[in-house]
Amino acid sequence: MSSALAISHGSSRRYRGWVLPIGAVALWWLASHMGWSQSGLLVSPEKVAATAWDQIASGKFWRAISASLARNLSGFFIGTTLGLVLGCLLGLSHYFERLVGPSFNTFKQISLFAWIPLISVWFGLGDVAKVVFLSLAALVPVVVNTCDGLRNVPPNLLEVARVYRFSRWQTIVGVMLPAALPSIFTGLYLALVYSWLATIGAEYLLVSGEGIGNTLIDGSEHFMMDLVLFGMVVIGLVGWSLNALARIFERRMQRLYGIDPR
Repeated sequence: MSSALAISHGSSRRYRGWVLPIGAVALWWLASHMGWSQSGLLVSPEKVAATAWDQIASGKFWRAISASLARNLSGFFIGTTLGLVLGCLLGLSHYFERLVGPSFNTFKQISLFAWIPLISVWFGLGDVAKVVFLSLAALVPVVVNTCDGLRNVPPNLLEVARVYRFSRWQTIVGVMLPAALPSIFTGLYLALVYSWLATIGAEYLLVSGEGIGNTLIDGSEHFMMDLVLFGMVVIGLVGWSLNALARIFERRMQRLYGIDPR
C-alpha cells in the first residue's frame, strides 16, 4: 500500500508542472472566444495551431529549426570545448591563473552583445559570425564553473590521494574531476541556456539567413501574431528539450563515476 501511495505521489509531483501551461492556454482560449479584446494582438489558439501546421507542412519550420539548431550546437560545442580546456588550466595551474586570470576576468565583464559590431566587421553577417557569437556565449559560464569546481575540491579527498600516492594525473582524473562534476554541469546548463538565447539574439541582430529568430522577425514585420506566438512556443520547447537531454547525460556521467544521481 505504501509503495502504491509513493508511486501515486511521485506521479502527481511529475505532472504539477503542467498545471500552469494548461491553465494559461485555457485562459487564452477563453479570452479569444469571449471577445475580451478586439485587438489584433490577441489571436486564438486555433489560429496559432493552424499556422503551426502550415509551417510544418510547407517545410518552412524544418528549414528554420535545422538552421537554428545547427548554429546553436556548433557554437555550444566550440564554446564548451574551449571553456573546459581553459577552465581546467585556470583551476589546476596557479601559474596559468596568474598569467591569464586577470585578462579573463576583464573579458567576462564585457557584455555579450557588445561583441556584435566587432564580430559583424570581422566575420560578416552569415553563419560564421553567428557561431562565433554563440561560442562566446557558451564559453564564459563553462570556464567559471569548471575553474571553481576544481579549486573547491574538498581537502580530505586530496589528502586521501596523497596517502595512496596517486600521481598528478591520477589525482586529476580519479579525484578532482569527479568532485568537480556538479559544478562543471552547472556551467554546461548555463552554457545551453545562454547559447540558445544567443541563437535567437544573433538571428535578430545578424539577420542574414534562416532560423527561428527570422521567423519571429517575419511575423512581427507582417503583424502576424499567430506566427510570432508559434515561434515563441518553438523556442521554449527547444530550450526545455536541450535541458532535458543535458540532465540525462549528467546522470549517466554520474553513474560512470559512481556518484549517486539525486
